[in-house]
Amino acid sequence: MRLKKLSMIVTSSVLSIGMFSSIAGASTTMNGQPEKVRIQVAATNTIISKDELVKKFKKMFPDRFDFLTNSDFQLNSAHIYPEDETVRHDLYFTKMIDGKRVHGNIGFVGEELAIESFSYQPPNVKDALFPAKVSKEQARKIAEDFMKNLIDGKDYQLETDTFNYYPQQILTEPVRYSFSFTRTENQVSIADQRMEISVLGNGEVVNFYKMFPQSTSSTFDDVTQIKDKDAMVKQVKDNFSVDLNYQINYDYQTGERSAELVYRPTAKLQGVEAATGKWLTANGYASDFPAKTKIEPITEKPLPIKQDGITIEDAKKIAEQFLAIDSQKIKLKIESIHEMENYNGVPVIYVQYMYQHANGGSGSSLEINKNTGEIVHYYNMKDHLLVEIGEEPKTEDALSRQEALSEGVKFLKKWAPSNLHTYAMPIDEPYFDERLGTYSFAFPRIMNGIVVVGDQISVGIAADGSLNSLYVNYQEMENWPSSDDVISEQEAKTLFEEALTLKLTYMKHAKKEKESHYDLVYLPVFNEDPFSYVNANTGEWSNMLNGKDSITVKHPWAEEELNYLINAKVLDVKDAKSFNGDAAISKGEALKVLMNSLTYFYYGGYYYGQEELNQTFDNIDPKHPLYQEIERAVEAGIIKADGKNFAVDAPVTREELSTWMIRVLGLEQAAKDDSIFKLGFVDADKVQSANTGYVAIANSLGLLKEEKNRFNPEREVSYAELAVSTIRLAHAIAENGRGLRY
Repeated sequence: MRLKKLSMIVTSSVLSIGMFSSIAGASTTMNGQPEKVRIQVAATNTIISKDELVKKFKKMFPDRFDFLTNSDFQLNSAHIYPEDETVRHDLYFTKMIDGKRVHGNIGFVGEELAIESFSYQPPNVKDALFPAKVSKEQARKIAEDFMKNLIDGKDYQLETDTFNYYPQQILTEPVRYSFSFTRTENQVSIADQRMEISVLGNGEVVNFYKMFPQSTSSTFDDVTQIKDKDAMVKQVKDNFSVDLNYQINYDYQTGERSAELVYRPTAKLQGVEAATGKWLTANGYASDFPAKTKIEPITEKPLPIKQDGITIEDAKKIAEQFLAIDSQKIKLKIESIHEMENYNGVPVIYVQYMYQHANGGSGSSLEINKNTGEIVHYYNMKDHLLVEIGEEPKTEDALSRQEALSEGVKFLKKWAPSNLHTYAMPIDEPYFDERLGTYSFAFPRIMNGIVVVGDQISVGIAADGSLNSLYVNYQEMENWPSSDDVISEQEAKTLFEEALTLKLTYMKHAKKEKESHYDLVYLPVFNEDPFSYVNANTGEWSNMLNGKDSITVKHPWAEEELNYLINAKVLDVKDAKSFNGDAAISKGEALKVLMNSLTYFYYGGYYYGQEELNQTFDNIDPKHPLYQEIERAVEAGIIKADGKNFAVDAPVTREELSTWMIRVLGLEQAAKDDSIFKLGFVDADKVQSANTGYVAIANSLGLLKEEKNRFNPEREVSYAELAVSTIRLAHAIAENGRGLRY
């Protein structure tokens, strides 16, 4: 769930250019804006045929998809989004080609049925694996040609490199180059008119997304009538301030949380109107610089918990009360209820439910704290369901901001009183949905009088004052760094001033999204990086997504392979200077590299449906750092549970690595029949007879090759040799289409 939310934030940042810049990124309301909800349209004025859309799609890609017939495509129902009533259609295709399934989808938008998005999974990506067939520069040229030739991209310019948002990339996935282009007016980028294109390492364009403005005709500020950039930089420096925050850092691979003290620019400022010099805020343009909001606790003293523990039956009653809907056309059905630990390690009762109506249904889930009976996670789909069945939600006499906030506090005190004394009233403006009249507030956590970024309670209030959503993101943390040793606020302010630049951009303010005029706005950027912050203890710059730069190592014949594995976060190297690529690698580390090359892992404590964890070896319990890799390897049949212990620290030999790799490829049955294999190596007698087939196949496939007619089965495998062999294995998997399910 959190990965999904992070993805939303990142996508919003990329597609909005500055709306989540370093200054706006300091806000604790980063999760405040609700997800887009797709609403099906029962009927449109124009009947769209599948054949028409297929023809339009194939015209965009002449000759490329001739292997698809019309029967390979499916057309989805028309749909809209709450904030954008433009009708959209989706076309999907799937087909088996040479034993491999290909699939893709195409999105069409508006009356002209312009292609808005495209995604494709080709049948063979071997040429796209590392080392890729085309370089990044060649891929950029392919993306530019695609843009110019097929979608009239003459007014678009290439943006700077985007971030790598993924914590790890398995080697059986193709190399993917992603490029962002921004449409320009007067050579100035337009924030909400962007294009994303992805090219595989074999040169194929496989992803495309183009943002379409809601208005086809727009007006733009005169670029010659703006204030001097240097003067605006000085104006920002003279006015802006910084905040000391706790930031929660979460390692998605290990499941570990940690808090660090950071400095960020005060979140109130979003930019400067270039024509007037007024400050851009969440509420519009202001002549006076937005002042900081005083931190005010929701409640001064701890409140009693709602109740002391609940049962499954209690949870069902709470859910039925919470989810009840006042409509004869919609029926609530509780699908399932079970106990589990949620993402934050909180024991919850997880309720899955459906709202059913004549045309179908929509479902979601509800989390209730098992120990307190309090709501942990809830999202109200009722308004969208009413729209779906043709009943518009009532927005007359909608609540004001202050009235909605008051209702939100009441709901918190009633349904989530635990720990409220550690949270403050919102310090940032709420997200307001004008169409539905709803507000979304974020109540930040406070620790030692300091706002905690990344830990808040989110509350949504409907126009009639009912609860629209509730998400309590409380995380138990033991170690909170002291603020005694941080650099001063003035020192931090100086660092930000030195790094400050302003980016000129055309954009619409969120308060007037549906209007057709674009303002020229100077957006603050620090270090040319919208996700940077200053470590309050060291005074050094860091990035909330990428962290520190990747380590680069040197090696005479495996340097490229080793660095690719390090960059893909498959191989973990702490210090480049002390790293020796020719050193022997242990069984545990070799297995970790192999498994991280083939499948994704989540190392935290929550596995849906896996509350009881297995333990194959006595010396590898669930707390062991290699527990996940070793258990998964046993499950996949790569290593055998033929002893009480696993020799995790012993070096792995070439013979043993051969058996692992052949099992990965699913060729063990053939390898077991040693009678059909004969080894011609000089040192063949050193190979255990039971492993003859494994070694023979590994050598014939080039995974581990003989050297001067010697296989050296007992030789310890080095980091460099493992890196080269693992990449060869990834190519072999792509060739036969077999990979580990994950």
